[in-house]
Amino acid sequence: EMATALVPAGTAPQPSENMQTVATPGIKTIDGLAVLLAIDTTKVVKTLFVKGKEDGALVALVLRGDHQLNVVKAQKLQDVAVPLQMADEKQVRAACGASFGSLGPVGLTIPIIVDHSAAQLADFCCGANEDGAHFTGVNWGRDCALTQTADLREIVAGDPSPDGKGHLQVKRGIEVGHIFQLGTKYSDAMNAKVLNQNGKNVAVSMGCYGIGVRRIVAAAIEQNHDERGISWPEPLAPFELALLPMNAKKSPRVKELADQLYAELSAAGVDVLYDDRGLRPGVMFNDMELIGIPHRLVIGERGIDEGRLEYRRRSADSNEDLPLDDVLPALLAKLGRA
Repeated sequence: EMATALVPAGTAPQPSENMQTVATPGIKTIDGLAVLLAIDTTKVVKTLFVKGKEDGALVALVLRGDHQLNVVKAQKLQDVAVPLQMADEKQVRAACGASFGSLGPVGLTIPIIVDHSAAQLADFCCGANEDGAHFTGVNWGRDCALTQTADLREIVAGDPSPDGKGHLQVKRGIEVGHIFQLGTKYSDAMNAKVLNQNGKNVAVSMGCYGIGVRRIVAAAIEQNHDERGISWPEPLAPFELALLPMNAKKSPRVKELADQLYAELSAAGVDVLYDDRGLRPGVMFNDMELIGIPHRLVIGERGIDEGRLEYRRRSADSNEDLPLDDVLPALLAKLGRA
């Protein structure tokens, strides 16, 4: 939310239209206004009224019609109250004589802060501060003052990168850790002081950080899943291998081999989930895919007869056959333990 929206390159175009008032009855949104006047939302500015730091004071924040206010950036403005509070309809009408949907910067006597992108517009459209009316052909300096500009908006995909190299992409994220600047709040309370380079006692400047274990789990699942369930990355997986004996209650050979492999794999340091519930194969497969254990080995009568066991990596689309006689070293190789 703190990504910088750079000041648009170049200078604003020169005015080419005269300001005019147009009737816009019933129009309350930017999109509705754009459709009515057959213009693009980038040629409209919207004016938001927020509470200032002085009691009863209001501040107008002006953005381009297609942009959204960034609350974090707005709260860092010197004149804006923290936390950010939007003005109510009564306050807005007292300040400019109109209600939401017809507000604009022309003629306002309160502080106006204009986003950099909105400040680059010429011949734009805005509310006329008269219910059911808007201005067209408005220009900064000529029709309304441009006294203060700031970075007020949320960045959007395609914006120039703040480092000047390439363009921004917008992707979902999840917060897994925190860093807090604590300043001297706690060191003052504890009288925790050190000598600075000038030999003077000063309070320690503190900070802290933390990792959210549960959030790491949530982030891993969000990034590693499919329609069947979780596909754990191996460093985070609760088990490395799921051992699935088919009909072990009816087949002593299957149970004996499964017990043997479980013991050998455990002795080799492999975390094995041995599914000895005796359920139908389809249920066992679905459960293991849902849980998302990275590797799976199936032991069945047919495979024993044919000298092979069925192996599958959770992220793979198909099964592999491993030779029964060398199944342990083959499995360890698949697990990266060879």
